[in-house]
Amino acid sequence: MKTNYLAVIVSAIVYWLIGGLWFALLFGKQWMALEHISEAQAMGINPAVPYVVSFLLDILIAFVLAQLCAWRNATTAARGASLGVFLWLGIVAPVTYTTNMYEMRPINLFLINEGYVLVGFLVMGAILGAWTKKSS
Repeated sequence: MKTNYLAVIVSAIVYWLIGGLWFALLFGKQWMALEHISEAQAMGINPAVPYVVSFLLDILIAFVLAQLCAWRNATTAARGASLGVFLWLGIVAPVTYTTNMYEMRPINLFLINEGYVLVGFLVMGAILGAWTKKSS
């Protein structure tokens, strides 16, 4: 199998857009309260750098997930989504929960932050699994 770079870019864009919806529309106010960020503080930052850097990192995540999908033969949406959930469950969630616990941060903050990653990995895995590129 070869890497489908268009699928990598599309899945990164979708993941980035999910983040926007997640933190701006669905959980923005609750997240800001848990992070102790005021509206004034939020309005006072220039979001350009975080938006660009997060998108570049999303491309990296999508590329690595595409490699894992190819390696594990996750060539359907269900298999790709399952791989995304499996990675979240076995790596992301334990690492971030441990940090969250030692920093004595609220569980709801973990659920908001890592719920986004779970949904994002699931969707990215589904896109990458369904949109595989066969070897010639």
